[in-house]
Amino acid sequence: MEPDLFRFDNYPGYERKRTNYFAWTIAILLLCGVAMAAWLGSFYVIGQPERPESYRILQKLHKIEPPKRFALTAAPAGEFLNPKQLYERYSVMRPAELARKDAELTRNFIRNFQHVNGLVTYVVGRFNIMGARELTPDDLFTTGAVALTRAADKPELLMEHVFTTANDHDAKLLVERLVMGMDVRLERSHDLSAVIHAERLPDGRVQVTAIPLLYGSYTMTRGTGTFSLEPPKELNLAAGWPLFKTEKRHLVETRYDSYRARLAPPTSTLPILGLAPAKTEPPPEDALVRVEPAMPLQEEPSPPATHRRDKAIASAKTGNKEALASSSSVRIRRARPVKEETSPNEDNSAASGASPAPTVMRALPVTGGSPAVALTSTTGATWKTFSPGQAPAGRVVDASGLREVANNGTRGERIYLKGQFVVNFADASRAVLRPTGAPSPDSGGLGRNIRVIVDYPAGATLPDPGTTLNRDITRPYEITEVRRQSDGQLNVFVREIIKQ
Repeated sequence: MEPDLFRFDNYPGYERKRTNYFAWTIAILLLCGVAMAAWLGSFYVIGQPERPESYRILQKLHKIEPPKRFALTAAPAGEFLNPKQLYERYSVMRPAELARKDAELTRNFIRNFQHVNGLVTYVVGRFNIMGARELTPDDLFTTGAVALTRAADKPELLMEHVFTTANDHDAKLLVERLVMGMDVRLERSHDLSAVIHAERLPDGRVQVTAIPLLYGSYTMTRGTGTFSLEPPKELNLAAGWPLFKTEKRHLVETRYDSYRARLAPPTSTLPILGLAPAKTEPPPEDALVRVEPAMPLQEEPSPPATHRRDKAIASAKTGNKEALASSSSVRIRRARPVKEETSPNEDNSAASGASPAPTVMRALPVTGGSPAVALTSTTGATWKTFSPGQAPAGRVVDASGLREVANNGTRGERIYLKGQFVVNFADASRAVLRPTGAPSPDSGGLGRNIRVIVDYPAGATLPDPGTTLNRDITRPYEITEVRRQSDGQLNVFVREIIKQ
């Protein structure tokens, strides 16, 4: 053994200290417990972002993204359930099972539907608005509006439909349009309203919360209002579900029952003993439908200008106006897929910079399985129509003249619209058109940000989607109203006054 190894053991005044192994054991165990708690806590926070404390931690660590807008062709795979199916699914669940399912719905929404187990639940069907209110910073969604609706064919199902906007001004305009008694129609072909919350009320009814993942534009079937939605920037999960708490829901239901009682027609028959009186649904005053944003189309090369000029001169000599109008018709191809995040203005500028040829704006073609919008049916209205060239005297404008009408209004003057238009889609008694051709220098930047909504009289034949309409001074549309949206989109409401 090394002789110097214990040379200090017998040194005067030196006392050898012993190691406290018990204290070291306790310290190591505490550190292991802290590490285990941190490990389990990270799983708890990341695995349950629907809890308010977890959501705040993930926000501070920048480990969570705000809800995003989905493109129609890139939305998460899902199943479409009508009100009856939704009620049957959530009404039979036990409280613990329903609580787990509700947490899963919210968790999928917060995660932008990544790593979803199964299919996303989308709502389809017709719902009637019972009441609407503006969202505040004390709500789960801080900006926008929410409408409490009831299923038309399953009154036991209530749905909160959330409409999030970019600012409070748009939210106030939105609440004014979500009036009591208006219908909200959710169609499988073009609506993606996902269920993000579900609960069972004490009286046995089921209440769900849905939000449109497309955050698109909406319009009214009878009115002229149009609004666009934006994804929420953040969530206030501490506010809790639902958005219509018990007191507010009871207040809305009381007002809605009073409203329906006023609209119910008086009964002239005596009630039969033992039979419940038949309930008649009041007719809806309006309906809310989504408007598909326009997409750029790839056109075939236009014929040389000399050919068109020669053809126009020949048509002028023969006096055939129809040939002159058809000489500038545009052949349309199927729309190219584009990303939902790309705005139409960006596509327009890119197209105009690549080629001087005009770009026609239109929505996707309307077919049975296409995502294009079908406007809901409106009541058949009639007004006086005239033969071509026999309309009352008035001022005729084209797309470039709409800027002045948008700024100053019609001022009681009869104004007509002429030009060449392509039909986006048509259904019931309405059609949506887009002007063709490159924007003129006098349009003031409006260009293709023009949507023409045409009302047709009852019994009129609507044009087929994708066709091109040429309306000259003998066959103009009558302008009823022009509205400009906050994003620059111009909505021109006209009606057909020429006999077909």
